[in-house]
Amino acid sequence: QVQLVESGGGLVQPGESLRLSCAASGSIFSIVAMAWYRQAPGKQRELVASIPRRGSTNYADSVKGRFTISTDTAKNTVYLQMNSLKPEDTAVYYCNIQTPWANYWGQGTQVTVYS
Repeated sequence: QVQLVESGGGLVQPGESLRLSCAASGSIFSIVAMAWYRQAPGKQRELVASIPRRGSTNYADSVKGRFTISTDTAKNTVYLQMNSLKPEDTAVYYCNIQTPWANYWGQGTQVTVYS
């Protein structure tokens, strides 16, 4: 049974930073990509950043230059370093791991940026 456990969310002021972590437990084979999504109240879930096993990272335009996605493949862990946070970054953040056979999701972690 694969589980993704996120941590690192919280309440911060504009301009501050947070680092999200997502650790996968259980056996995951043939990871195609790891990613972070977010969903703000009343909005659809959107891709924030992704890192494929082969290829370059991809970021939403709204976070380019501020967020950085990275992985520790030995630990099946994906990180999201978020700098210069803005109120519009407020959302529940979900990690995602894709394989050819399954799409795994974490339970979500709340990030709130208040001014």
